[in-house]
Amino acid sequence: MESTLVLGIETSCDETGVAVVADGHEILSNQVASQIDLHRRYGGVFPEVASRQHILAVLPMLREAMSEAGVSWGDLDAVGVTYGPGLAGSLLVGVNAAKGIAWSLGVPLVGVNHLEGHIYSSWLDVPGMPERTHEFPFLALLVSGGHTELVLVEGHLRYRRLGGTIDDAAGEAFDKVARVLGLEYPGGPAIQEAAAKGDPKAYRFPRSWLPGTYDFSFSGLKTAVLRQVQRLEARAGVENGGNARRLTSTNATALPEQTMMDLAASFQDAVVDVLVEKTRRAAIELGVRHVCVCGGVSANDALRKAMLERMPVPVFMPPLSLCTDNGAMIAAAGYYRLTAGRTSGLDLDVVANLPLSAFYGQ
Repeated sequence: MESTLVLGIETSCDETGVAVVADGHEILSNQVASQIDLHRRYGGVFPEVASRQHILAVLPMLREAMSEAGVSWGDLDAVGVTYGPGLAGSLLVGVNAAKGIAWSLGVPLVGVNHLEGHIYSSWLDVPGMPERTHEFPFLALLVSGGHTELVLVEGHLRYRRLGGTIDDAAGEAFDKVARVLGLEYPGGPAIQEAAAKGDPKAYRFPRSWLPGTYDFSFSGLKTAVLRQVQRLEARAGVENGGNARRLTSTNATALPEQTMMDLAASFQDAVVDVLVEKTRRAAIELGVRHVCVCGGVSANDALRKAMLERMPVPVFMPPLSLCTDNGAMIAAAGYYRLTAGRTSGLDLDVVANLPLSAFYGQ
């Protein structure tokens, strides 16, 4: 029986991802061009710069992915592409490229929700990782720079949103707190590195539990870190004759390095505690078979360790290479949409704020 080959294209934010995946799980190629160094000077993603960089990168990435996969264009059975959520300009680059390829080859075009792609990243086979058997229903914790959601996955392509952030996403909070602490962008890896040498119990930052809901809130935690830094700098200013600078969100802290690392560790501990405990409670209350943790923040070492230690059911997490945005996860999700007959027309348009709940039952 011949394999079904899906080309996946991902351009929702600042990474150009192109991959070829067979039968929804076997990665034949997975090329990713990151723009992190380009956006670091701005302290975050500059949308117009991101979209222009996708234009420059997408064709070379397509050629590299096809070459690595060792297949010809005529071997492809479908083209999957992210059409939301994300930056509109960036999404347009990928969607237009996918339309052109699908039209020229006469194969189906499959629009994929970016968050759906992250969920299906756990279906991808990776050498050296134990075999995973997915059983429905399972719980998916989606954590990234733009999204923090708990989703009940009741079957293939069947999702029920249980809750999400009411303000900052977890990854967004990492970026903002990193800036407060004078760490470079992106904040997630920078805070993880600093926290590794800090004391997570040095400061007791607040946890927003929002009782009776599966929702999250990290804005108050972010503000608590800022206020603590300001108090520490003010105290240092008194001790040094009143010469300490007033901290803003745009300049580095003058605090001792160990203090900064303790702040980073305490902040990270608060984020991880809420993410894990909310997920644990939902897993018990809903009686799920397992938990899937995905999205860029799922690469955080402390989160991965706590999830494995505290969950009452098995936990599936993609390898670090598949936590961040990539084309393989879009191809995997595209395969399941293709086999279910849920393809898109060439009039597919981008939806910058596309919710995963819009896909429920579709």
